[in-house]
Amino acid sequence: MELFYYLVFGAVGAVVAALELSKTNKDRINASAAFNSFKNNYVLVYSIMMAGDWLQGPYVYYLYSTYGFGKGEIGQLFIAGFGSSMLFGTIVGSLADKQGRKRACVTYCVSYILSCLTKHSPQYKVLMIGRILGGIATSLLFSAFESWLVAEHFKRDFDQQWLSITFSKAIFFGNGLVAILSGLVGNLLVDTLNLGPVSPFDAAGIILAIGMAVILSSWTENYGDPSENKDLLTQFKGAAVAIASDEKIALLGAIQSLFEGSMYTFVFLWTPALSPNDEEIPHGFIFANFMLSSMLGSSIASRLLARNTLRVEIYMQIVFVISSASLLLPVLTNFLVPPSDVKGGGISFSGSLQLLGFCIFEACVGIFWPSIMKMRSQYIPEEARSTIMNFFRIPLNIFVCIVLYNVNAFPITVMFGMCSIFLFVAYILQRRLAAIGDKPKTEEWTMLKENDTESEPLGDA
Repeated sequence: MELFYYLVFGAVGAVVAALELSKTNKDRINASAAFNSFKNNYVLVYSIMMAGDWLQGPYVYYLYSTYGFGKGEIGQLFIAGFGSSMLFGTIVGSLADKQGRKRACVTYCVSYILSCLTKHSPQYKVLMIGRILGGIATSLLFSAFESWLVAEHFKRDFDQQWLSITFSKAIFFGNGLVAILSGLVGNLLVDTLNLGPVSPFDAAGIILAIGMAVILSSWTENYGDPSENKDLLTQFKGAAVAIASDEKIALLGAIQSLFEGSMYTFVFLWTPALSPNDEEIPHGFIFANFMLSSMLGSSIASRLLARNTLRVEIYMQIVFVISSASLLLPVLTNFLVPPSDVKGGGISFSGSLQLLGFCIFEACVGIFWPSIMKMRSQYIPEEARSTIMNFFRIPLNIFVCIVLYNVNAFPITVMFGMCSIFLFVAYILQRRLAAIGDKPKTEEWTMLKENDTESEPLGDA
């Protein structure tokens, strides 16, 4: 069965290489040397940060299971992480806008390093603390870094179109190449060197410490709205006004929540889905296949984003339909392929089909990340970018917590069917977003903010 993994890995790798080598001038954007230096620095930092995250990914579920916890208890630990991200994410996002995005990125490193250290303890309470710290770190990873990048990009007067270059390169390396290497390194540490399932977390802590040093030495600080001394409640109110007053921002938040909710549910379910009878599967190598597929998607996205004639809102509709169909595959194989009752052994034929579908879904994930970043840079106002982005994560985390809380109540096929439906709903919302125009309504939100500021003295009176 190892031949199957190598065939999948080699086939996807060949497609990625072909896409990269076949790029023409139409697929490239000419940029200045100053921008290229700035881009390379950010891509380096982002890749290091993602390496710290990816090293842990394939082994979280596996580590908890080696400590003797069942699927229900592991689900509760995952709930703690997503619940922490929901409860504290918006707060840390607002603090990032107010206290500085660079400080928030450093806080991400510290929080995640502490989370990695807790993995050495088999005690449930200690692991729960680690999940809470990890949830806070996740909120910062997916808001503070992007917010710093967008603010710094425009502060240096770079062309707006050049943002798509940075987004694509960051996802290609950070969510693609680095993720593949992380999966292979994790496999080396755990299976080849027999250092145990906690060793990838130790490696992640070291990587994050190196990344923090790079940030401290090479990044400058930027803020969301430093001209106004706002408290957190005022920032929350401003973010809520922005979402409520602009249908495009609300649609974007709903689309992001539906897709990422399905993605995080998939992250939890892919291990039991591919090994329903305790089959021996190479977690690190399968994870590397997933990440290579994601890199293929990001390579496709970079070519799409480079074409001014093709709107992000249009091609993402196709991506959501394909991703919906790919997560429907476990449901179809359950009905069409007779299940195996043999315990242990290698991956089954049904599991092989599902693995191919999962690789297709990961390719859609690779397209999604730089594309959603591009849309966020267009639609979300700069003054409260981190706050609004973490507002988007509230319904996402509620959804994932509900799914994980009921993980033992429903078969895996039902969970995948639900994710497929949500991705199709994302397609419908994306159609609506594409239909209501090209230009963001941030100007109207700014006017509302100014009117609200002007009305404050009357309220005090």
